[in-house]
Amino acid sequence: MSDTEPRDFIRQIIHEDLESGKHQQIVTRFPPEPNGYLHIGHVMSICLNFGVAAETGGRTYLRFDDTNPGKESEEYVEAIERDVRWLGFDWEDRLTHASDYFEPLYDAAVSLVKMGSAYVDSLSADEIREYRGTLTEPGKNSPYRDRPVEENLDLLERMRAGEFPDGEMLLRAKIDMSSPNMNLRDPALYRIRHISHQHTGDAWSIYPMYDFAHTMSDAFEEITHSLCTLEFEDHRPLYNWFLDQLKPAHRPRQIEFSRLNLAFAITSKRKLNALVEENIVAGWNDPRMPTIAGMRRRGYPAAALREFVKRGGVTKKDKLIEMGVLENCVRENLGDESERRMAVLRPLKVVLTNYPEDEVEMMEAMNHPGRPELGTRQLPFSRELWIEQDDFMEEAPRKFFRLKPEGEVRLRFGYIIRCDDVIKNDAGEVIELRCTYDPDTRSGTGTSDRKVKGTIHWVSCAHAVDANVRLYDRLFTVANPNSADDFHAVLNADSLKTVVAKMEPSLAALAPGQPVQFERLGYFCTDSEEHTEQAPVINRIVTLRDSWAKLEKQAMQQQG
Repeated sequence: MSDTEPRDFIRQIIHEDLESGKHQQIVTRFPPEPNGYLHIGHVMSICLNFGVAAETGGRTYLRFDDTNPGKESEEYVEAIERDVRWLGFDWEDRLTHASDYFEPLYDAAVSLVKMGSAYVDSLSADEIREYRGTLTEPGKNSPYRDRPVEENLDLLERMRAGEFPDGEMLLRAKIDMSSPNMNLRDPALYRIRHISHQHTGDAWSIYPMYDFAHTMSDAFEEITHSLCTLEFEDHRPLYNWFLDQLKPAHRPRQIEFSRLNLAFAITSKRKLNALVEENIVAGWNDPRMPTIAGMRRRGYPAAALREFVKRGGVTKKDKLIEMGVLENCVRENLGDESERRMAVLRPLKVVLTNYPEDEVEMMEAMNHPGRPELGTRQLPFSRELWIEQDDFMEEAPRKFFRLKPEGEVRLRFGYIIRCDDVIKNDAGEVIELRCTYDPDTRSGTGTSDRKVKGTIHWVSCAHAVDANVRLYDRLFTVANPNSADDFHAVLNADSLKTVVAKMEPSLAALAPGQPVQFERLGYFCTDSEEHTEQAPVINRIVTLRDSWAKLEKQAMQQQG
């Protein structure tokens, strides 16, 4: 960040801490729990944590919060590492796990017991809920709260040794059962879980709770600024209580910022997992998912996601950002970078009745109209062509400048053609157009100065490559599906349509994930999972223009 660029409130705090000499170097962390794939909301946290450190010559830890082994897996660990790297960030040698600190965390818990600030509780889960109270009524002390220190130490050691079954006992902090902040009503520190851990195996029978492990891991790693989303604001007093009690050598500071919420998407891992488990989508990396893996497979560039969160800004105010903002970031990135190609998604045959039957011409086509250094390619042109169904209208309005009966249009990089006859099937559907071409109007030859108002794209029938093209749209029909009583009720039935398209031959040889612009249609890429040259599978990344803009604006206004 330049000195002249406005700073968000977090960067301003960091700037002041450096200026005052409070910190010599900024240290941050990104602490995902490996219980699912990362989503668009995590992009905000990744860019912020890695970004503020990089901007100031600091460092960032990638720390896996692996304190709940029943829901975590190595698949998620690998996916998270892959996503962070793809976004353009490098943790270098600073890959850590909460489980790396299980021994010092246990020692810290023992210290809390010894100072009378923690106790082993034998209440059942239902009893703990009853004793905890409500938002309007204070809780009441557990009858086990005043166990002697020696008894607590003995029970904790036996918990660690695996002597008790799951749920039999719980180590709790001794704070204030009447606190208006529910997080301070003697929160749990350790629970018994006889389950193997993906990182530590069967070494432990008890596992620390997130708040405790997160706070002390920050301290162990000498984190200067622990950046969290706003739902952890009520947890900050507990974060500070642990630090006040244990007085670690380094004291981190927790700062909260608002989540990045994307319209027409959900970012709840529980709901995203339901989409996967119920086969509503084809896995965590389904291109309709707001996961980083899904957006990468769909063809979104990493730079576009980084730009999107930059535009969203770092604030304390909850925000729901329009899908169009993200898609415009994608378009802006792909517009400069993507070569152009021609494909027909809904083909209609055109026969040029005055073109020689066996002749094939090669038309020179620019790969990018604004970047001549990307060169040209050769397109085969023949008597029979495919055009888009939408580029013909039998009863066309006055300002329809594409093909119509007795109307003329230019074929991109080709000739001007005239529609002479319309062929229909028994159902009255148009299945073929008989046209004539003007041989003096070949693009680039300068042999004719005739002009027409419309230009359409095409593909030679004899040379076309068939491809399954997946047309993706928003997964939900409302701007804020999280507000729905049941998110299933607002799923978009048309979020995926598959068509068999006709493509120019060069498209079959595209590398997996390589983006191109289908002229006049949008940006597309080969599917990184399923595409082969023999059986092409293409994903639509985004349309050329935001066709949802008006509908989205109305939906956003309705939901506030």
